[in-house]
Amino acid sequence: MQLIVRKSRLKGEVTIPASKSHTIRAVTIASLAKGQSIIRNPLVSNDTQAAVDCYRSLGANIDTSNAKFWTVTGVGGQATAADEIINVGNSGTTLRIAMGSAALAKSGKSTILTGDEQIQARPIGPLIQALNNLGARCISLKNNGKAPVKVTGQLSGGKTTIAASTSQYLSSLLLCTPIAAQDTEIDVTLLNEPGYVQMTLDWLDKQRIEYQNENMRLFKIKGGQRYKGFDLTIPGDFSGATFFLCAAALIADEVTLLGLDLSDSQPDKAVVDYLTEMGADIRIGKDFITVKAAKLKGIEIDMNQTPDALPAMAATAAFAEGTTKLTNAPQARAKETDRINAVACELKKMAIDVEQLPDGLIIRHSRPKPALLHGWADHRIVMALTLAGMAIDGQSTIDNAEAISVTFPTFVELMKSLGANMQKK
Repeated sequence: MQLIVRKSRLKGEVTIPASKSHTIRAVTIASLAKGQSIIRNPLVSNDTQAAVDCYRSLGANIDTSNAKFWTVTGVGGQATAADEIINVGNSGTTLRIAMGSAALAKSGKSTILTGDEQIQARPIGPLIQALNNLGARCISLKNNGKAPVKVTGQLSGGKTTIAASTSQYLSSLLLCTPIAAQDTEIDVTLLNEPGYVQMTLDWLDKQRIEYQNENMRLFKIKGGQRYKGFDLTIPGDFSGATFFLCAAALIADEVTLLGLDLSDSQPDKAVVDYLTEMGADIRIGKDFITVKAAKLKGIEIDMNQTPDALPAMAATAAFAEGTTKLTNAPQARAKETDRINAVACELKKMAIDVEQLPDGLIIRHSRPKPALLHGWADHRIVMALTLAGMAIDGQSTIDNAEAISVTFPTFVELMKSLGANMQKK
């Protein structure tokens, strides 16, 4: 699918869909819990459906017939080894978290997990080693530290060390170790994206799971615990909201975003602060965020906690006066694609002055031109490129646009509801 994008002016209000990260964590805990859970306002997307299918294969009963709430009957702490290979599609979150869950199967019972081409290129070696240290047996079937991976139970607990170049490694361990028979100690030597670990800890707190957290560097988790059924609502997704916040800061008469909770621990809520520092006209209410276009200025942003926002912030920075530096996000090179390289390549096609750093980008104020653009089969690259396309005269075309359905299948329709000149082809 292609997206045809032309100059636009936005106005109105939009309700942001639910958080992907929270939805997958909710599915995980509900599936591992004893009894029934209700997940209200879940995100319905390819990634969350991959999580649902995965945990069904691990023994949970999940009813998604009503899009407003899902009903989950969990396995009571012991996953069932899947009879067939579990394919998580493009969902790295599902793959890594489910590896820990699959390790809770009975001793000697194995599950094979894999994904699409992008997933099979993303590293999982540190998580494999950590799960092995804790009593499971995990093997990269191609012996390259990547999927497909065979996970054999049973996780027992103990001590391990992990360099969490992606927070998903640590979140996986934190979600499975409370169910292990013995206590677990995790020494964290590196942690990128700590905000996503905090999201996981928030879920553990809701479940009253006992653990100790020493400055996100050492975790001690009591073994022999159990998850309980729950009835909770998923908040709006700040990662998805990023594109609407940035678009509004560039081209909006006035746009109001609904469904977002700034008290939530989602790290991408920091985009509100980034845009405010750049000069955006933003007003925050109890249950809304209103944004108007304003003259923006370049700033320097440490993106370590918010690497998913890098593509959108880079596209926005091209229209800011001066120079913007996005730094300290080396993990952005190991997402669905090398997002630092992908963004640089596509923005250059639009005559934007952009320079790659090992861990980020330098973007200088430019006079962007319309172009034929490649989406890199990456949902966040596609959506970020629409921002630039809507802010300039002429027509830009973005391929691989079907990737949006991974996390935000209603993106185009919601943008068009605000006045975006955007068509699928």
